Amino acid sequence: MDLVTTLPAFSIAVLLISASPGPAMALIFRRAALAGFRGAVPTVLGLEAGLYLWALFAGAGLAALVAASQVAYVVLRLAGAAFLVYLGVRAWRGAWRDRGAGPAAPPATDTVSRRGWWRSFGEGAVVMLANPKAAVFMIAFYPQFVPADRPLFATTALLAVVQVAIEVAFYLILAAAVGRAGSWFRRPAIRRRLEAVSGAVLIGLGLRLAVSDR
Repeated sequence: MDLVTTLPAFSIAVLLISASPGPAMALIFRRAALAGFRGAVPTVLGLEAGLYLWALFAGAGLAALVAASQVAYVVLRLAGAAFLVYLGVRAWRGAWRDRGAGPAAPPATDTVSRRGWWRSFGEGAVVMLANPKAAVFMIAFYPQFVPADRPLFATTALLAVVQVAIEVAFYLILAAAVGRAGSWFRRPAIRRRLEAVSGAVLIGLGLRLAVSDR
């Protein structure tokens, strides 16, 4: 098996995985709707930074240790679930605070402060790194595309670059599409509903992660 010949299949698989609903999609959609395209960029980059680290951990064998250790898996799973629930509750609080907002839409803004940029980046990275299913996925997915005659760590790192590039492009296109309707999403009534729904989705994803098995 040659690495070049496997790239098309790898790329298609990555694209299908990226398009599946999950915490990443929920975070990016909410962020793009409320803060515009530029506001979603750090969330996307944070998620992909976390994914790339998991890929490196998989290539080095560390992800397998996490997946094999019952204690490590449960601790990481509960931490990830708690963080998703925290984000969901924060969204609900935002919806509650906006109850008294007037009918006019707030001015649309597509700028992000430096502190806000890093906070959004950190949220994305934590959501990805605190998901032990990412470890299980990496150790099951990448070996299928690594030729037997190539070094595991270096090839995994290279494939991860391809995956990150595909996902960044896909998620930024999604963020741009959602961001174009930003002024509509930021109308007080729509914003409240969006915060309530996204909060429920994040809490639901967190609870599902908390009770899910491998």
